[in-house]
Amino acid sequence: MSSQWDNFLRNLGEWRGSFASLDASGAVVDSTPSILTLEQGEEERLVHFRLRRFADGDLNGEPSRDMSEDYRNLGRQVVFFESGTFCKGRLQVAPGTPFGGEFGFINGDRRHRLVQLHNDDGAFANLVLIREFRAGSNAQERPSLTLDQLQGSWSGNASTITADWPEPDQASCRFEVSGSGQGGLRIQTSTGASSESVEAGNTDPLLQLTWMADGGYHLTPRRVDHRTAFAVEAGWLTAPNRLERLIRRYDASGAWTSATQIIATRD
Repeated sequence: MSSQWDNFLRNLGEWRGSFASLDASGAVVDSTPSILTLEQGEEERLVHFRLRRFADGDLNGEPSRDMSEDYRNLGRQVVFFESGTFCKGRLQVAPGTPFGGEFGFINGDRRHRLVQLHNDDGAFANLVLIREFRAGSNAQERPSLTLDQLQGSWSGNASTITADWPEPDQASCRFEVSGSGQGGLRIQTSTGASSESVEAGNTDPLLQLTWMADGGYHLTPRRVDHRTAFAVEAGWLTAPNRLERLIRRYDASGAWTSATQIIATRD
């Protein structure tokens, strides 16, 4: 089984795309073109990271922001799965402290990343959608996601990594996606011997559902706190019959407990 570091290396390359700030409805508020590079260093465990953002839209001009960092190891806050897909976030929800997380999907010459932000009072604030394409490829953006594209039965595999054990636990997985109320979503999932149901919509007082461009969706509590267990989820429809889900879970003490990747095809 590949290591976390090997899984991280599946993201190597030059990725051209954009950072788009979204409002609660998923509409783009503003967007900035970007070039992100992950390059293998001379040492075996060294990756050079560089992110340039171009506020004026000219990728050949001077970047408005230029960030660089070297990676030799990976912290506990980030989990990489065998496909290269990853998620990261705070290890502990704390009062008076902003909460956030990132979901990073990779499929072929495409990456679809999403950053979620909650204010220091725990209230949901906004999302940043990052759509990236491998430089020199002909990769295309996916259509904006709708409920109709997801409805039906799906089956596949779930990989779960827990906070105290980095090796993934594999299990077969089935789930049913259906509508719920006005523009809502219900997902009923069976993984191994366990089952769970999640339901959210624009009028749901507890859960925020956001449909997005590039085949994505996002589910999060409208407010998080360190006394209530919760989960945050993002999904990416990479093809009409292939859906990838990422779920990050926290317990009733606010501690991060696990991350799950589900890759499924339509039955």
